[in-house]
Amino acid sequence: MNLTIVSKICRRLWCIGLLAGLTLQAATPITVGSYALKVAADRPEALYARGDEAVFTLTLGREGQALPPDAEVRWVVTKDGVPLGREGVAKLQDGKATVRARLDEPGFLRCTADFVPAGETKLVAHAGAAYAPLAIAASLPPPADFDGFWAGQMELLAGTPANVRLTPVKSPLPGVECFDLQADIPGWAPLSAYLARPVGAQARTLPAIVLTHGAGVVKSRLSRAAECARDGFVALDFNANGLPNDQPPEFYAELRSGRLKEYYLKGRDHREEMYLRGIFLRLMRALETVTAQPEWDGRQLVVSGRSQGGGQAIVAAGLDPRVTFIAAEIPAFCDLTGVVIGRINGWPHLLPDVPGKPDPARLEVTRYYDAMNFATRTKAAAFFTVGFIDAICPPTGVYATYNQLTGPKQIWNHVDTGHVSRLEYDARIRAEILRHIASAAAKSP
Repeated sequence: MNLTIVSKICRRLWCIGLLAGLTLQAATPITVGSYALKVAADRPEALYARGDEAVFTLTLGREGQALPPDAEVRWVVTKDGVPLGREGVAKLQDGKATVRARLDEPGFLRCTADFVPAGETKLVAHAGAAYAPLAIAASLPPPADFDGFWAGQMELLAGTPANVRLTPVKSPLPGVECFDLQADIPGWAPLSAYLARPVGAQARTLPAIVLTHGAGVVKSRLSRAAECARDGFVALDFNANGLPNDQPPEFYAELRSGRLKEYYLKGRDHREEMYLRGIFLRLMRALETVTAQPEWDGRQLVVSGRSQGGGQAIVAAGLDPRVTFIAAEIPAFCDLTGVVIGRINGWPHLLPDVPGKPDPARLEVTRYYDAMNFATRTKAAAFFTVGFIDAICPPTGVYATYNQLTGPKQIWNHVDTGHVSRLEYDARIRAEILRHIASAAAKSP
């Protein structure tokens, strides 16, 4: 990477104000009408040692009015969604009540409270407590032939010519050139993406980034690819389902409610028919395509995504040793087999989240698609985010996966949020990516 690009990256880091350390958030009240309900752990960082008692404070308020004298708040404490038989009704004193709980193993507690105002919608609030999260282990090891199976998939991909088609499209940003990109995938819908790069970029001067998508049936994101190109990358953003770009909204809506409804569960009883296999093959083709661009510097390869996309970022690093940095925001596909040891499963819940032994055949299929098992195969640097009250991609599974990584890593705890993102989260992800690139460039000869 040349000094001009390094200088640009450093200026952008300064402009977006790279955050240092972890941001801890206070519990946010849930409001309906004049009522507000809040649940908060007694430690701001919500971190506990095994066996510690966590005290959750339930607070109910009513703006400008007194609470009804018979106001009660129902509560339940679970092991990150797994029932513990801990529930009740809290009698409030001055609008407050406390619930005490403990966990004797690494994991998470979640306290959920609800209140139904007369004639109003139910208020529901949550708080989480992390117990020795850095000690959360994998629920199962990778299958014995995990590497062999995925090596076979890579050979299958290599045996199908990519036949890359690049069509110039109008760039949303000055100084950036953009292309609609299509490439073939064996037996599945094609890779459908947008490729962007700075105008006039020289050969072997740019880091590469692949941008993955959260769950949904949508087109690729031209603006995201262009923004990363502006930051000095050759960038590729692809949609998970291989759908053509820039179609009318009704095109995607029809697929969303029809053929591709709950696409992520399709084929889950057969390893080769699993729909996720097609997504992962597109992911591999995306990496192959972006690194084939003459502008790639041959050194730095970033994969970044949120939720389903975060899971794909981990998978990419596990399958391609050229990946140098993983940016995984509230990642999916993490610890899909948690139920076998009494934990919650990660999204998309390929196995039932109920006690007992899951179907053995489906269990075996699931293990080949667990990001936790791909995490054991990479030494890439990583930046994760995790929501302590995330019921979609539960924090237990995110930490179980994070703990398998052996490269430099950092995780940003969002004590007060679930499966959501905010502008400051996006800014932090961007800053961490740019910091990684700047640091690598400073070390290179």
